[in-house]
Order: sequence, then structure tokens, then C-alpha cells
Amino acid sequence: MTNVIVTTTINPPTKAVRLFDALPDWHLVVLGDLKTPEDYHLERGTYLGPAEQEKIDKTLSDLIGWNCIQRRNFGFLVAREMGAEVVAVVDDDNVPYEGWGRDLLVGRDVEVEFFATSLPAFDPVGATNYPHLWHRGYPLQLLPQRDYSTRRREVLRPDVQADFWNGDPDIDAICRMQFAPDCSFDESLFPMAADAMSPFNSQNTFLGASWLQHYFLFPDVGRMDDIWAAYYLQGMGAKVAFAKPSVVQERNPHDLVVDMKKEYLGYEHNLAIVEAVAGDPDALFRFLPAQTVAAFERYRTHF
Repeated sequence: MTNVIVTTTINPPTKAVRLFDALPDWHLVVLGDLKTPEDYHLERGTYLGPAEQEKIDKTLSDLIGWNCIQRRNFGFLVAREMGAEVVAVVDDDNVPYEGWGRDLLVGRDVEVEFFATSLPAFDPVGATNYPHLWHRGYPLQLLPQRDYSTRRREVLRPDVQADFWNGDPDIDAICRMQFAPDCSFDESLFPMAADAMSPFNSQNTFLGASWLQHYFLFPDVGRMDDIWAAYYLQGMGAKVAFAKPSVVQERNPHDLVVDMKKEYLGYEHNLAIVEAVAGDPDALFRFLPAQTVAAFERYRTHF
């Protein structure tokens, strides 16, 4: 079985990248950008610079653009060509713990803490020992209504396993400005799932490769690229389980005001999107720029 890790970077190989590159049961694929050092080198994995990516599909490359994390869409295409069965999407500042990527939940029956909610979206962060925080991309209008009282043990076969992250968690800029948390999540609370759509990210997430044709990090929508990809994938029927932290995030420098501006589209549209996509995943296209839709359509021609 081939398992592939995909990430992008503008940095020299980080501590996290070195550790991912050394994992014996995984093959790391790193997508470079215009700012990535020209002498970038991996010991075991595959590095694709800008020229190699354009050889795959110049039109798609032009539609996605440069200096953006969405270059990792080319990594998904490479993983497909490698015959990957599971694809992990990571960030280069998420340092994996010992045991990362072992005992995967994807594609097998697992018992989870299953939450029932009357809301159109479920926030997994609020179900942890940090109930005052929320996941980036969760509709802000729903925050006061979150209720985790209805739960049961249930067997689920996940298509997506979204692992959590200790240290600096994946919360939105407003939440980070207010609380500036340094988290250590209670592992006994995982795995968990829900009967409503949930935001999940592309920084420590495992996907069954058969779902790659529906998973695309959307360019030109700021920091909603992976969040809206997550909602679309669930609209297509993918089941998601959230698992215990398997990395610690040593977050690269961010300007939180800039992050907030890049998240504004989500603050404005996330609630409408989860309501619409639940019945018609392609309803997401109404919220996307025309060039973004064109990029997704071009990406899907590879499947």
C-alpha cells in the first residue's frame, strides 16, 4: 500500500518536513513555490518545483496562481499517479509525534463518540476540554447555540480522519486574538464525529484517495480554501472523524489582522454554505469566483 503525504512550503526543509520525510511507511511530496529556496532537497521524498508543476498542467497552474498554499492541489494529482490509497495533507510547521500516521481510521470501522445536533454544522473544538474555542471556519452565528449534550457511542467508517493539533490550534483569527491559547487536548475525548457538517483543515488530515477528485483547495477565497473544500467533500457524502492530536503546531509567523481579513468571506458566508451544500454540493459554486470554479473543473479533468 502506498501512503502519500502532501505539503507546500516557501521555507527550507523544516523540522516537521524532515520528520515526515523520514517516516518509513509514507512518501512525502513537497510542492514548492516561487519563494521556495532553489536548492530545496529531501532525503527520501519528492520535491516538485514550479517548473515541474507546470509540466503537469500549465492551465491549472495559471488558474491557481503562485505564492499560495493551493499549490498542494498538484500534490494530490501526483499522489493519484503514485497509486496512493491514503493521502495525508500537512503543514510544514506541524511537528509530528511518534506514531503519527499509524493505526489509521480511514476506511475501517471504528467506534466514535457521536454527537447529534439540530444545527447545520458541528464544531469539534467546542466538544473538547476547550469549550470556549471554536474551529476555524465554523459559522460564527451558531456559536451561542452549540450543545454537546446529545451523544452516543457509534461505529463509523470514516472517509476522512482529521487529527487535532496541540500547541497553537486551528482556530480563527478572532478566537486567537481573544484567547491566544496554547492547547493540550484531552486524548480520551477522541475519536469523535457528528451528524452535521464540520469544518476540517488541510494541516493534519488523512483522506481516502478515492475522494481526491472531490477534494480541491480553492484559490482566491482567502483562508477558506480548505474549509470550503471540507464542506464540499461532506456535501458529496464523505464521513469525517476527528482523532486525537498527532502533531504540535509551532506556528509560522502570522499577522492576525491579515488573517482576519482573509477569513472575512467565511464570516459572511459559512452559514449559508453549510445550509446550501448539505442538499446540493455544487451550490458552493455560487460563492466562488468564476476563475476558482474554472480551476476546480480543470483539476477534475485529471480523474
